Amino acid sequence: MLFPMSDTPVKQQSTAAFHGQAVASFAVAMSATAIGIYQLDTDAWVRGFLAIAVLYLVTSAFTLAKVIRDRQEAGQIVSRVDQARLEKLLAEHDPFEKI
Repeated sequence: MLFPMSDTPVKQQSTAAFHGQAVASFAVAMSATAIGIYQLDTDAWVRGFLAIAVLYLVTSAFTLAKVIRDRQEAGQIVSRVDQARLEKLLAEHDPFEKI
């Protein structure tokens, strides 16, 4: 069997290096976008509109990621509850019991 079944769920943790890389990548992307908007040869209200649009996009992306994570975690909890119910039912079942 390639993937052994286990009763304990495996919780993957990201490393400090991965966390640092993600934070640095986010900082570089936001900085580059801010510099690009600031350097645009256009009116201030256009730059302001683009800056607000970028901030709205970033907050929406964070919210979407949180919602997806929460739904996935809720699905895992329901799956674990269903598995526990099935195991209890199988443990209580006596195939040799006379009806």
